[in-house]
Amino acid sequence: MRDWVVKRRERTRHLIELGGLVVKAGLVNLVDDDRATLYGAFLVAADKLRGEDRDHALTLWKRKGKRAFEAGDTIKDRRLVDHDRLESGQG
Repeated sequence: MRDWVVKRRERTRHLIELGGLVVKAGLVNLVDDDRATLYGAFLVAADKLRGEDRDHALTLWKRKGKRAFEAGDTIKDRRLVDHDRLESGQG
């Protein structure tokens, strides 16, 4: 198989995986599949990563993501946990 075909397939797979993360996080449903809103949220995240809080944000986001992957976290589970935290005054 040609090198460019392999690279294109790898890139396509990577983009599909990233899209899956957007869905898994519940963002698509939370913004009613509004691409402008999603893009705006990504721009806010990118701005944060360009700022002084970069290291803190990366550490926090990585920790939260790893825990969610390890727990097999679902959108419903996360909502319940976040709701419980808010109810107990921890959120």
